[in-house]
Amino acid sequence: MTENEISYKIIGAALQIHKTIGPGLLESAYESALAFDLKEIGFDVKQQFPMPFIYKNVKQDVGYRIDLVINNKVIIEIKSIETLAPIHYAQTLTYLRLSNLKLAILINFNCKILKDNIHRIVNKL
Repeated sequence: MTENEISYKIIGAALQIHKTIGPGLLESAYESALAFDLKEIGFDVKQQFPMPFIYKNVKQDVGYRIDLVINNKVIIEIKSIETLAPIHYAQTLTYLRLSNLKLAILINFNCKILKDNIHRIVNKL
């Protein structure tokens, strides 16, 4: 599947979760629910995926964790906050660049209308 095909399924699953349980939970609850649903439909899902941090060709002991990586192609960054800030978009784009992936989806579940809080972020797609 292409990144766009995977993205379509991810967004559908996220909308269904939000419709079922609504806003107000912690990020970890939405992350677990989304991971579960995506595994159910057959995706390879890596949750809290550790990514090495390489600086000047040296692997550093510090690293970061990506909320979800789907089929080794799409990153999902989950938030449950009042409002997304520019730093959340920048963080997600940095994850894309460091992982050499092309597509990420930034989702803020703490909202009334989820479709307005799903953002596709691309890196050379």
